[in-house]
Amino acid sequence: MAKTKPDVDDELEPLTRLMSILSSPWTMLLLHRLHLEGPKRFGELKRRLGPISTKTLTERLRMLEGEGWVHRHYEPTVPPQVTYSITDKVMELDGVLRELVAIADRWYGKKGKRSKG
Repeated sequence: MAKTKPDVDDELEPLTRLMSILSSPWTMLLLHRLHLEGPKRFGELKRRLGPISTKTLTERLRMLEGEGWVHRHYEPTVPPQVTYSITDKVMELDGVLRELVAIADRWYGKKGKRSKG
């Protein structure tokens, strides 16, 4: 029986899926904020992320929850309290997130200026 070459699409599918999720607008900043600051309620996240719309934040949180990256904890109080936190899955990105923050600081500085070099 002849050995068949794996389809390139099959080899890239996991990376394509990961990059598709990470490259969605606001996703990296949302994950970074939850990773850095811990569990947050929706309103807190919205304030901490700045100009993100309610619709986009809702969509991102639902997408990340569906992927198993974010945990949604619901407390049936009046009014209901919902808290979002990252899962152990995202903790695997710890080094990547820290390195991206370090690169951003080197390239653009804390004040958003492009460094020379």
